[in-house]
Amino acid sequence: MALSKISTSYSPSHTLKSKPGVPFHGHDAKRTGVSFEPHRRLRISCSVAPNEVQAPVAPAIPSDKASNRECYGVFCTTYDLRADEKTKSWKSLIKIAVSGAAGMISNHLLFKLASGVVFGPDQPIALQLLGSERSLQALEGVAMELEDSLYPLLREVSIGTNPYEIFQDCEWALLIGAKPRGPGMERAGLLDINGQIFAEQGKALNAVASRNVKVIVVGNPCNTNALICLKNAPNIPAKNFHALTRLDENRAKCQLALKAGVFYDKVSNMTIWGNHSTTQVPDFLNAKINGIPAKEVIKDTKWLETEFTERIQKRGGVLIQKWGRSSAASTAVSIADAIRSLVTPTPEGDWFSSGVYTNGNTYGIAEDIVFSMPCRSKGDGDYELATDVIIDDFLRARIKKTEAELLAEKRCVAHLTGEGNAFCDLPEDTMLPGEQ
Repeated sequence: MALSKISTSYSPSHTLKSKPGVPFHGHDAKRTGVSFEPHRRLRISCSVAPNEVQAPVAPAIPSDKASNRECYGVFCTTYDLRADEKTKSWKSLIKIAVSGAAGMISNHLLFKLASGVVFGPDQPIALQLLGSERSLQALEGVAMELEDSLYPLLREVSIGTNPYEIFQDCEWALLIGAKPRGPGMERAGLLDINGQIFAEQGKALNAVASRNVKVIVVGNPCNTNALICLKNAPNIPAKNFHALTRLDENRAKCQLALKAGVFYDKVSNMTIWGNHSTTQVPDFLNAKINGIPAKEVIKDTKWLETEFTERIQKRGGVLIQKWGRSSAASTAVSIADAIRSLVTPTPEGDWFSSGVYTNGNTYGIAEDIVFSMPCRSKGDGDYELATDVIIDDFLRARIKKTEAELLAEKRCVAHLTGEGNAFCDLPEDTMLPGEQ
C-alpha cells in the first residue's frame, strides 16, 4: 500500500487499526514537552460500543481545521471486534493514552501493554500516543513497530500532538512526557515549565477523557505535577490521580532482599513515603521479609537508618554514572507494576506504594498534596489506604521533612493550581539526578 507523506506543520491525529488476529509493539525515554495548541477535536473511532462512562464534551474547536487522518498497512484494515468476541472470551476494549510516547520509557512500556502482561491476556486495548511536533515522525516509527509485532490484543493505535484529540475517551492516562532539567536550571523553573504542561494535560483530560479515567504521572517532579494535573481536572475524582513512586519501592525491595540474603519476592509491605526526591522515605519499620518484620531479620539498625535509605534515594544517580543515562526499562516495569496493582487484588496483608491525594488520610499528613503512601486495591482500579501501619518517632520525623518539601513545591506552583500567586521558598535542591 502506498504511504502518504504526513505534514508536521500542524497537529494531526492518526487512527490506526488492525485486522482481527493481528498484533503490534512501541517506544519512550527522554521526557519531551508537548504542544497544547487548541486544535480541532478529532474523535478516535472504535468499532466496539462506547464505554458506559460518559466523557465530558471537549471545547468547541474551529471547524476550518481540516482533518488529515492517514493510515497505512494493517492499521487501515477495518474489523469488527464484536464479531471476534463471539469466538473469543475477550473483554470490552479499553483506551490507554500515553504522553511522551516517542521516548525511551515508552519504548519499553508500550510493548508490555500490547502483549497483555499488564491488563491480562483477554483484554484488547487501544493505544493513543501523544508526542510533540518534533517527535511526530518518531511516533510514526513507533506505530510501525507496533504494527510489525503482531499483538492480537492491540486493536487500535492513534498518534498525535494535541491532547484534546489523543485523550478522547481514554480510561487510563500514563503521563510520561516532561521537559528534562537543563544545565543551570533552577528547580523552581522546572516546576513552572513542567507544571504548565501538566496543567494543560489536566484541562484536556477534564474535557475529553472518561469520567473515571485513572491517571499515572511519571514526568518529574511527579508528585507536584500530579497535583497540578488533578487541580486542572475538577470533573475527575482527585483520588484517580497517581504519582509514580513504584520504582522507588522496587529498588527498596531489592536492597532489603540483598541484605537479608533472600530473593526479592520474599519482601512485602514496602512503603515509600512522600516525595519522589531525595527526601523520600523508604520504610523499613513496616516492611516484612518472609512475613517477619524486616528489623527482626536485618538487625543492623545503623545500616537500615543510613545506608539503606541513601541507596534508595541515590540509586538513580548511581545508575546514570554507570550507564550514562537515566533508567528507562526499570521505570517502564514500575509503571506496569503500578497499573497491575490497581487492576488485580492486593495479596492479603500486603500493600503497595503510590503517590496519591492526601485528603482524608489517617496518618497525620497535611491535606491537599500528592504524597506517596501505602495502598491496597480490590482490583477494580480503585484503592484504599492501609490502616495497619506503624509510625514511630524516627519515621515521623522523616515523613515531616518530605511533607515540608511538598508543601513548599505546592506554594511554588500556586499560579497553576488556581490558588493565587506563586511563592517559591524551596528548602534545598533535592531533585533526583535523573531530573537534571
